[in-house]
Amino acid sequence: MDKASQVLAQSLPEGTPKSFRALADHSDVPRTTLQHRARGRRSKEEKAQSQHYLYPWEAKALVKFLVQQDAIGRPVRIKYLRPIAFSLARQRPLMDRPKLRASKSGALDWNRYDIYNKVVYWFEVIRAVLQNSTVL
Repeated sequence: MDKASQVLAQSLPEGTPKSFRALADHSDVPRTTLQHRARGRRSKEEKAQSQHYLYPWEAKALVKFLVQQDAIGRPVRIKYLRPIAFSLARQRPLMDRPKLRASKSGALDWNRYDIYNKVVYWFEVIRAVLQNSTVL
């Protein structure tokens, strides 16, 4: 548990108003950090841990394999680390594999491509410029 979550869990001394500002002054944790933790935002460490591709025991197995290969005189090239990690992750049960998410969840609105009125307006504006003989 990070320091901000611990501060939110403990109580303030008597006579101190119950606010994020008072908690921040009392504990040397920024007020905005306390507000974010209270609303459910994860700490940077928790977020980073959830974004790892391999579990810790898989990473240890990969390191052990790399050291073992180096010891017998067959160092693994860096470009092969990603496929080896992928094969480790592929051996997990299906529900434990990393989830792939689409970057866009829905189709784009077709009405946004209706540019006829914009083109007509542009030609009305540019007509005066094109009729000026000094421009051409």
